[in-house]
Amino acid sequence: MQPRDFGKVGVLFGGTSAEREISLKSGNAVLTALKSRGVNAHAFDPAEHGLADLERAGFDRLFLILHGRGGEDGSLQGALDLLRIPYTGSGVMASALGMDKWRTKLVWQGAGLPVPDYEMLTAASDWDAVVARLGLPLFVKPASEGSSVGVIKVKQTTDLPAAYAEAARHDSLVIAEKAMSGGEYTVAVLGEGADARALPAIRIVPATEFYDYEAKYFRDDTRYLCPCGLDEEAESAMRALALRAFQVLGCRGWARVDVLLDGAGAPYLLEVNTAPGMTDHSLVPMAARAAGMDFPELCLRVLAMARHGGLPDVG
Repeated sequence: MQPRDFGKVGVLFGGTSAEREISLKSGNAVLTALKSRGVNAHAFDPAEHGLADLERAGFDRLFLILHGRGGEDGSLQGALDLLRIPYTGSGVMASALGMDKWRTKLVWQGAGLPVPDYEMLTAASDWDAVVARLGLPLFVKPASEGSSVGVIKVKQTTDLPAAYAEAARHDSLVIAEKAMSGGEYTVAVLGEGADARALPAIRIVPATEFYDYEAKYFRDDTRYLCPCGLDEEAESAMRALALRAFQVLGCRGWARVDVLLDGAGAPYLLEVNTAPGMTDHSLVPMAARAAGMDFPELCLRVLAMARHGGLPDVG
């Protein structure tokens, strides 16, 4: 598509979620990139303007780069389907599932895809029994937050109640998840259904205790390896697993699938991000560069896949 073919484009970023700060960074980068290629693109922050303003703006399509609740969880996607405004990324179902780490795991497990062992926690959980099953260290996290918000690495049983209480401040659903020792990777996926493809995998090597909010967005000592260091067969298997995970959830357009390896090198699916970060520290642009796409081209490709309604097939 030529820039004029996109018409008037709204770039939705900011919002009211816990990830507003990162969405502002991502959205400004996308807006600048689209304008640099001649797209008639305009900023739109749902924290400052409502749906009526969005409808009156007369956008022909929308680039959604809202992170977290209210923008990435299916609620906005449903409204846009009713307004019949094409938008980037996944539809209602995949967006809602992807925002909910527990239900994502259930769907992947139902399709026979591997996920790390986990348990759902409550204030009445038997902490000793949780540790007996999952081992230490383990991770405690809210089910429906992104960017590692509320995630705590637990190294001893006595720290579990406090970790649960902190995660529960962010969500009523809290997950305890087995730690994996073989490394953390991420795989970006572009496309839809049978036409989707996985980009080169990236290995993430944080200098901090784990890949937390600071390591993701603000530290300069986190290392990103692309090529990821795996042999061709292992990386191909990881990319195929990520692609299948994307398709099983019904994702479309683009997403980023996070993968962990165990000590024996076997891959396990961690989560999916249906509106991945597009900051100067983000991983989808890095994978795109490895595949021969610069940042503006990546933005144009994602924008070209904007649509509303319907569900993609599973490939």
